[in-house]
Amino acid sequence: MTDATQRPDRPDPLDDDLGWMLGIVFRGYVRAAEHALTDFPGGPRGYQVLTVAINGPARNQGAIAEELGIDRTVLTYLIDDLERPGFVARRADPADRRNRLVDVTDVGRAAWEQRRLALRQVEAHLLGALVPTESATLRALLQRVACSAQATDPLRDLCAVVAQVKPATAPATGRAGAAAVRGGRTATPRGRRSSTD
Repeated sequence: MTDATQRPDRPDPLDDDLGWMLGIVFRGYVRAAEHALTDFPGGPRGYQVLTVAINGPARNQGAIAEELGIDRTVLTYLIDDLERPGFVARRADPADRRNRLVDVTDVGRAAWEQRRLALRQVEAHLLGALVPTESATLRALLQRVACSAQATDPLRDLCAVVAQVKPATAPATGRAGAAAVRGGRTATPRGRRSSTD
């Protein structure tokens, strides 16, 4: 069998596709992380919530949800899961008693530290093709990209980038154009429903 790193005939177009590369790495990480966190309350997401709660001052649920990009309702369930074994505790925010701050307990810190070590092993295995200096560089670059993406509206910004390189299409006009878009809905072939219906 030919080594995947050696392509004597031609380069595979996917080798230069960022989405493909990110997808391969992401799926590999998720599978291994889920195994390492199989009995952790809330799984990988629960671990991330605990990580955010441990690092820095106590925050309310809204701030944690925003930082992790998790729906507030989903976050409530995750904190419930972490609260049951005593990993976190909620308390009223002295500055605004309508808010609830999330505090990590000693039990939660010990559980987080144990799983952090397990995930470090997962990361080391996943980055095994790199030497330590390359691994450190990759982490630094990914952190920069992630922080930049989180600080902006990625959908808006990416749509602007795509618009610059996407071939221009003529807007629909006349009856065909009017039929194509009605009330903000995109027309679909007969017999199919629009995803916005």
